[in-house]
Amino acid sequence: MKYKDLSTLYDAIVTTSKRLEKTAIIAEFLRHCNEEDLPLVLNLLSGRVFPLWDSRKIGFSSRLLIKAISAATGSSVETIENALNKQGDLGDVAATLLDKKSQQTLGQTDLTVAKVTTNIQKLAVQEGSGTVNKKVGLVAELLSSATPSEAKYISRTVLEVLRVGIAEGILKDAITQAFEQKVNDVDQAFDILADFGAIALHAKKNTLHDVQLTPGKPLKLMLAILAKSVDEGFSAVGTPAILEYKYDGFRLQVHYDGNIVRLFTRNMEEVTNQFPDIVDHVQDHVTGKSFILDCEAVGYDQTTGKYLPFQKISQRIKRKHNTEAIAKQYPVELNVFDILYYNGKNLLNTPFTERRDILTHAVQEQEKKVVLSTAITTDDPKKTQAFFVKAITAGHEGVMFKAQNTPYKPGRYVGYMAKLKEVMDALDLVVVKAEWGEGKRATWLTSYTLACKNGDDLLEIGKVGTGLKEKPTNDTEASFATMTEHLQKNIIHTKGKEVTVKPTMIVEVSYEEIQQSPTYTSGYALRFPRVLRIRYDKPLQEIATLQQVTTLYVSQNK
Repeated sequence: MKYKDLSTLYDAIVTTSKRLEKTAIIAEFLRHCNEEDLPLVLNLLSGRVFPLWDSRKIGFSSRLLIKAISAATGSSVETIENALNKQGDLGDVAATLLDKKSQQTLGQTDLTVAKVTTNIQKLAVQEGSGTVNKKVGLVAELLSSATPSEAKYISRTVLEVLRVGIAEGILKDAITQAFEQKVNDVDQAFDILADFGAIALHAKKNTLHDVQLTPGKPLKLMLAILAKSVDEGFSAVGTPAILEYKYDGFRLQVHYDGNIVRLFTRNMEEVTNQFPDIVDHVQDHVTGKSFILDCEAVGYDQTTGKYLPFQKISQRIKRKHNTEAIAKQYPVELNVFDILYYNGKNLLNTPFTERRDILTHAVQEQEKKVVLSTAITTDDPKKTQAFFVKAITAGHEGVMFKAQNTPYKPGRYVGYMAKLKEVMDALDLVVVKAEWGEGKRATWLTSYTLACKNGDDLLEIGKVGTGLKEKPTNDTEASFATMTEHLQKNIIHTKGKEVTVKPTMIVEVSYEEIQQSPTYTSGYALRFPRVLRIRYDKPLQEIATLQQVTTLYVSQNK
């Protein structure tokens, strides 16, 4: 398939804001895709070149894209930067400069979807000397053969900011419509595979019911709704309920396919190499020919044995080197609370009480290595409150309420699981803009614009600049340097001291009050916000919603 056909589709989608129209346009396009191109097209429509479960990163900055545009068009870096300041989007800049280019490359050939995908995928694996030049060359090669419209979308794809308004829900609906499938079948397949291309192929072949859990391939995990009281917890899941400690760690899905143990975060990023100690513990203390476990890794002080808050061990998720040393410095205990697959059997539709029983036989507990989550079954509010206090006293966040006889629903906020935390006045929000500081903070991005989500849109809800360290006592603490290092890699536009960034940095923020505000697109602002911690473990899909913010606003004014 020619890439210009896809760029024409992008242009058509941009002309409408109506979800049904976008869905119909995409569905018609998908019907005419061959099986070879279909997975590539679905990835590109989602603004990616890898499936959602694939943790490889393109890793191409706006600075590198400027160099690639310069190489492809002959325009100077200064010219491109000036154009960016006026147009605000490097995709638009690339399109404009290519439109003005007087001489096309000799022997220029039409780009294909496969060629674009291959070149951009190569960006993720370039290593060693000359890496920057190789990356720039791969993108410049595409831009040199591109039409202005193609250049716009290639540029946006390498920056992972497609900006055409194609949300996950639209893609699922388009697949459903294109291949005449049931909505639930597509939804369930997506939660297991997290791969639009694979799902589209199954839908085209009418084999969605063949989609199965596979150890070694991550899936979306079940999500808990928020309860504000014991009564709300019971109301959500029913009585009696199974109560478990809510641990202040990071969620892990542990896969064993009969040969190797692999670890994935809730965001489906593989972190096996970062946690060699957990791999050893699972091999020593979990029996079974194959399994998928849902767990929480909790850090502890190796001297006192006391549990540590998440931010103390969060650096282990990102650490790529010297993992053995940091494992000794910040050891973790794996708390296992669910099992989704065991000895070749899919357990998603098995009642939770039975899944828990399987765990008791599969896990050979050893404190500070692998244990089952602490749990009780009750319908007594007083016992629940006592259990909650016990969890807090032990250094945990609160308790989980779980329905006894319900299935496991990947990727869903369902009434099977609710969480009750000690601290309610905190929101997980994503950074969408930042500003360079002044004086001694001039080398740091120090003021961060935060956003919640509303469907597939991100809505600004205020700025925060407190709660981070200037001089952290150790590298586990959130600091301006930490934030700056991450955000700099994700800048997509600069205007004066303000930068717009990809929505990748999620922070947990406390506040004194939520106020109505016309200044921000959410309609709300946080009074005295403060960064509590960076949530490396949180995916964008799980940040606070506008509905949650509105509920909190209403409740505080009752």
